[in-house]
Amino acid sequence: MQFLYLLITLLVVGADQGLKNYIAQNYQLGEVHSVIPNLLSFTYVQNDGAAWNILTGQMWLFYIISAVAIIICLYYLFKVKKQRKLFNYGVALVLGGIIGNLLDRIHLKYVIDMIQVDFVRFNIFNIADSAITVGIILVFIYLLFFDESDPSHA
Repeated sequence: MQFLYLLITLLVVGADQGLKNYIAQNYQLGEVHSVIPNLLSFTYVQNDGAAWNILTGQMWLFYIISAVAIIICLYYLFKVKKQRKLFNYGVALVLGGIIGNLLDRIHLKYVIDMIQVDFVRFNIFNIADSAITVGIILVFIYLLFFDESDPSHA
């Protein structure tokens, strides 16, 4: 089953890096293209901070946090032998998102963001950010609503 979780992680990393590469090769910094009018645009930005541009320029901190988070995710995927599919799907998504953004930070010293929702004022983000968010939501759903002692939730 761990193969499936690694596949999810690799798909997230591949999709994230593929879209980031496409944006970097085909857009000028700050360039905006509507994908779905009044709903979704691609806007090329470079973010050297975390979400909402906090801790700008603190790459060393992001490297440490990413390394620790990757180790924790791998521990839960491979060392803890319980059947918790929803939890593990969430962890696999988080792992893929962390790796996707870490690759940018190591290679570029910033993260490429491009997804902009047009109907609300919200920060521009990327596939890795989305995977981390969805993954954390899945983990929280599991932790809040599923009983660890009940084998039927696997």
